[in-house]
Amino acid sequence: MNNLSIIVAVGKNLEIGKDNKLLWHISEDLKHFKTLTLGQTVVMGENTWYSLPKHPLPNRKNIVLSHNEDLVIDGANVFSSIDDFLDFVKTEEKVFIIGGASIYSQFIDIVDTMYITRVDMDFEADTFFPDIYDQIWNLTNGNNWKHDAESNLDYCFETYHRK
Repeated sequence: MNNLSIIVAVGKNLEIGKDNKLLWHISEDLKHFKTLTLGQTVVMGENTWYSLPKHPLPNRKNIVLSHNEDLVIDGANVFSSIDDFLDFVKTEEKVFIIGGASIYSQFIDIVDTMYITRVDMDFEADTFFPDIYDQIWNLTNGNNWKHDAESNLDYCFETYHRK
């Protein structure tokens, strides 16, 4: 489906989190996330939903994927079937997969675009993004490294398209 994209921030070893929390705070990355997803549909797993500092994410259609067929969440559409979810979003302009690791793994083979923030550091983590294979993905934008003075981290925004 060409309306599905992944958006994620990863460390050097594709780290994305620990103890259901983000590993860093880079204001420009949060602004980048907001700019891309505002007014669009965001999809996440149940753990990601509960880890959000504010939910639902404002000015977005929030969707939660869960194994619990009876789950009801105020402010989000909940699906326990990926097929039902895909049918629900087939007419949406853009749908962003925003985590966590299990959700990324389930969708990496069907999305056409990935927006990845690379953070140039190794982190202690318990949650990782799947491998990105050059034979499948083409880096179309990136390698413009920036420095975040507040966190003292270097980062860049990358865009990948399926070959």
